[in-house]
Amino acid sequence: MKILISNDDGYQAPGIVALYEALQDVAEVEVVAPEQNNSAKSNALTLHSPLSVSRASNGFRYVNGTPADCVHIALTGLLGYRPDLVVSGINNGANMGDDTIYSGTVGAAMEGYLFGIPAIAFSQTEKGWRHLDAAAHKARELVQQMVQHQLVGAQPWLLNVNIPCLPLENLKPMKVCHLGRRHAAEKVITQTSPRGETMYWIGSAGPAKDDGEGTDFHATSQGHISMTPLKVDLSDYAHLGYWAQTLARLHATNQKERA
Repeated sequence: MKILISNDDGYQAPGIVALYEALQDVAEVEVVAPEQNNSAKSNALTLHSPLSVSRASNGFRYVNGTPADCVHIALTGLLGYRPDLVVSGINNGANMGDDTIYSGTVGAAMEGYLFGIPAIAFSQTEKGWRHLDAAAHKARELVQQMVQHQLVGAQPWLLNVNIPCLPLENLKPMKVCHLGRRHAAEKVITQTSPRGETMYWIGSAGPAKDDGEGTDFHATSQGHISMTPLKVDLSDYAHLGYWAQTLARLHATNQKERA
């Protein structure tokens, strides 16, 4: 089996090193990751400047681009083969609720999924790499289980996994969850540069808004590992009929005004 690993924290991040070490004897593993931290880059691709690929002393390859760039380049020519699984992470901090829309960790995994390859995004729920060994152990365990049950190499799927920063013996069983929701982000932070210009820093994420039972927020707060299956189709199917009727009314009004 062949696995492609990427992340958004950069190729030198402790999380990707731990993930590689956990999986290197499970399969043939390649790492293609960003040169620098690319958190919150989502699915962005670099289209207006060239990208370069370099190899680090540990064998990892790194790209001067986004997480999605790394996976895209790897799958469209760099590797020369099609991996069986794309794994992203382990991220330094949670990717739950609305975070998944912005997450470069999820974006890297999603790029693999868009190419028809099963993919998993792994994150720790807090920053600082506390108990990273336990998170890596659980990541390895999940990948092995997927292989044993022949879920790798079948239909593509996309999983978002968040692991509490707890010792291995304190981690509770994995739960399948839906995404929670956050309140709006904190107010933008303004500073004045030495030249008198106003600079803006994006504020931190808001607190959880929907963290009830069944959400990823609730599961991880109770010590469980959360697993959320994701999809790419953002269509609001429940309201297609409403908008079709609304469009018909707008069209009718427009026709009357022209008459």
